[in-house]
Amino acid sequence: MYKQYDLSGIWRFAMDPDKNGVREQFFATVLPDTIPLPGTTAQAKKGTYNTSRNTGYLTECYPFSGWAWYQTTFTPAPEDLHKPLLLTLERTRMTRLWINDTELGGCDSLTTPHCYRLPALEDPSPVTITICVSNTDYPTKGGHMTSPDTQTNWNGITGEISLTVLPPVHLSDLQAYPDAAHKSVTLRGMLRGAAHTSLTVTGKAFSKDDPCIREISPIRTDLDADTEGTFSLLIPLGEDALLWSEYTPVVYELHLSMPDVPGDAVIRFGLRSLSTKGMEFQVNGTPIMLRGKHDGMLFPLTGAAPTDLVEWLRLLSIAKAYGINHYRYHTSCPPEAAFAAADLLGIYMQPELPFWGTLAAPGEEQYNEAEQAYLVEEGFRMLRAFGSHPSFCMLSLGNELWGSSQRMGEILRDYRETDPRHLYTQGSNNFQFWPCILEEDDFFSGVRLSKERLIRGSYANCDLPLGHIQTCRPSTDHSYDPLIFPVQQESAEAGAAEIQIQYGTGTKTIRVDQQAEGLIPHKPIVTHEIGQYTVYPDFEEIPKFTGVLQARNFEIFREWLRDAGMEEQARDFFLASGHLAAQCYKEEIEAVMRSRHIAGFQLLDLQDFTGQGTALVGMLDAFMDSKGLISEKQWRGFCSDVVLLAEFDRFNYAAGEFFRAQVQLRCYRPGLTGTAHWRLTAGDACLAAGSFPLPDAPMGLVTLGQIETRLPETEITHSLTLTLEIPEADTENGYIIYVYPRKKPQLPPAIRVAYTAAEAQTMLDRGARVLLLPETVKEVVEGFYCTDFWCYPMFRQICESMDRPVAVGTMGLLVDQAHPALSDFARAHCTTPQWYDLVTHANCAVLEHAAPHIRPMVQMIDNFERNHKLGILFEARVGTGRLMVCTIRLGEIAERIEVQAFTDALYRYMASDRFEPRQELTPQQLTELFI
Repeated sequence: MYKQYDLSGIWRFAMDPDKNGVREQFFATVLPDTIPLPGTTAQAKKGTYNTSRNTGYLTECYPFSGWAWYQTTFTPAPEDLHKPLLLTLERTRMTRLWINDTELGGCDSLTTPHCYRLPALEDPSPVTITICVSNTDYPTKGGHMTSPDTQTNWNGITGEISLTVLPPVHLSDLQAYPDAAHKSVTLRGMLRGAAHTSLTVTGKAFSKDDPCIREISPIRTDLDADTEGTFSLLIPLGEDALLWSEYTPVVYELHLSMPDVPGDAVIRFGLRSLSTKGMEFQVNGTPIMLRGKHDGMLFPLTGAAPTDLVEWLRLLSIAKAYGINHYRYHTSCPPEAAFAAADLLGIYMQPELPFWGTLAAPGEEQYNEAEQAYLVEEGFRMLRAFGSHPSFCMLSLGNELWGSSQRMGEILRDYRETDPRHLYTQGSNNFQFWPCILEEDDFFSGVRLSKERLIRGSYANCDLPLGHIQTCRPSTDHSYDPLIFPVQQESAEAGAAEIQIQYGTGTKTIRVDQQAEGLIPHKPIVTHEIGQYTVYPDFEEIPKFTGVLQARNFEIFREWLRDAGMEEQARDFFLASGHLAAQCYKEEIEAVMRSRHIAGFQLLDLQDFTGQGTALVGMLDAFMDSKGLISEKQWRGFCSDVVLLAEFDRFNYAAGEFFRAQVQLRCYRPGLTGTAHWRLTAGDACLAAGSFPLPDAPMGLVTLGQIETRLPETEITHSLTLTLEIPEADTENGYIIYVYPRKKPQLPPAIRVAYTAAEAQTMLDRGARVLLLPETVKEVVEGFYCTDFWCYPMFRQICESMDRPVAVGTMGLLVDQAHPALSDFARAHCTTPQWYDLVTHANCAVLEHAAPHIRPMVQMIDNFERNHKLGILFEARVGTGRLMVCTIRLGEIAERIEVQAFTDALYRYMASDRFEPRQELTPQQLTELFI
């Protein structure tokens, strides 16, 4: 390293919200306040405390918008005079720099370090460095780099702040271009101050756990630069050179020194090749599958992305413990430390340009020349700043873009010609219903191949049709392969049309050229933002928000629930909805694993997203802490490089029926050996077991064999667990199936059935036991199996503005499984496949107006905005009679085995002495609920 001054510490400071500081020459004054750097104004609690409360995102306690001025004094050592200097501001907003009272320029990158080359100092007098940081009037909106939904629009300097003393002859702008096939690396850069020099190259290979795996023998060579000062140098690394991948995350560090020049230049890289072959990704010639997660740069404590290696190692290690090997940064790019951590952990990173909008071509109506030039240059800056990291694998032009596909292709072509080390894509889910694959794309990232050919399991109502997780009976046999290469193409009208689309968190009308046929892919497919299954807020998280952002949205939601009279159920709502969401994620990820033509997925998300209306879709909270809904090992059972899959068409079986399942393996772990074992258990009792030998070096999707076993006879509902495991790979996956007795429910003589409130009241007046199956519920919410998509408030507003149906918006069942009416049927406190037909044939009764005191045994959880108390099954005394209300249309599904078991359990309970409801309803309340 060349000599460097660390400028972090206490700086002088002034806020300038009205942006008058240049005119008033703040740079020529001693700024009146102080602030610690690195840091932000919010972290230092500068400005006015914010007392507002947002429901759509976390509340920033000390927001600031405008210019902020930062100032320090630097005194150079005598030996550093007459030498060029480099000022580095690693992570900031738009900056302008003054040395003493002379302005030296500005920089507007939102994603890369701001580096200022300073003139040599001629005397040892103290030098005043003044920096103006602006977080307004960006050249582009900035996506998740500036959004209040994520890391906030902070102002400050959050990373390295240093002054490097450059020797008169020095190297700069180093880039490493590895050649894994020939076990070498080509270094490119600038030789400044000379056209020729001799050079000594030393170095080592290291990993996270070994600081020096291998030293590189010194290489002495001559270095010649061209007339512009650029050079290219080939460095052989030896036949035993170590390759970088997720399995061998080995990093090389080279030091380049010149005689009589103090210090050296340092470059780090990994020896890897990244390519595609057909519809798969390859690293070093070996197929890989991307198991990715979205990252929106959400950091509640700091409000800005961390810039230290230790914290990024912690965060990425958590994701890796859940089987993640890929990060997609939504309209953002992480700092240097994130790439360095991913290098050491073997994670494939995909930053994006900070853009979510329209990339038009010159001459088109929405062409913005200045913004587009900025974005293109921002991409080049990202490639220069981070491109040597082996973890920097893909680059996307942005999120859900519209505009000119031809222009996008030109940009990709320019990037690839400049830097072939990465894979490139036009964007993430571009052109919505009309996707395309460009010649310049290395891979396709999207959610559908045409309007009806869906490659994701869930969608918002503004993007109909819904996905199979939302509309189909739960199973484990869904694959996207028949949709990727359909036998027969759907028909669609061709021609131009104006349509209204979701555009970010709002809507937009666009003109599109519809194609008669959908897309037939020929490059790797990455399915975009899969999941988005909502979990009810966990109000116990509120005290964790001790930093610059507070969870006042959570506080408001808790107040809404309190006003609805259900605050004491908050924890139950959280757990029940969370366990359903975990089931949905498992089914969706397994559908991807079962699809041999899918090369990867990008979750939205493993962790909560506390913006965009508050989208609590994670199994981890916003701090990357587990919510306790599913363990790392359970998640890795279906999200890892070795996943065993059981394929069967249903979860509900009659006693004595045969259970048949095909066992498959999705594997990318090199050299896997061992045996796959299966067992079917009831509690601790093993009912059947078997095994399948693994083929030699399995890779991709492999069929291992068939399970066929007769299920036991039973008089009550049982849940059985099918476990698949490969002990040698430390992988295990499991499924719960349900077995029901083969008996038709018989209505006991003591029970009367009514279909209207009037019928029920007549029977209740006689002291009868009445089962009310209401034909009409006065205030009702449709029964829906799956938990809500992303965030009900956000998509409600979007659907209403587009005049489209609003989502049902519920979040699964809360089941009182210990209640004697359900103890012989329900096997969990939440929605499970037992309930699919029961729920989808139910009218959830809105209870809070007519009967707010009623606590259902089967309750549909509503979203946090609406907070209806929704009853499906509840009981009450009405006068001298005993009433059971079931809003499920049982007659429509009477032939299903699970419905028969449910009905039988209900009948037996109502006919028993245990049917003694403690809640009461008045006749008036009954007629207010039902016709």
